[in-house]
Amino acid sequence: MKTPFWCANEYLRQADWRDLALLKSCLGAAGMAAGICLPKRLRTPALAAAVAVFLLTYLLLMGDFISVCARAAGRSTDKTA
Repeated sequence: MKTPFWCANEYLRQADWRDLALLKSCLGAAGMAAGICLPKRLRTPALAAAVAVFLLTYLLLMGDFISVCARAAGRSTDKTA
């Protein structure tokens, strides 16, 4: 049997943006459900950790996205010349 990482990579190769959106929504809902189950004294630290992780991953993802858009824009101008 292939490793779980190989299976995950293969799934992502075959996925489109809708599949990834569903996956992110599913994980987000699971995180919210886990957060609701926390005792009140732990909710604030958990929220702070979640915000930190969100900001870090968002900045990394948007950096990659912007570089892809810039490369695509550069290719489109090269074809018109």
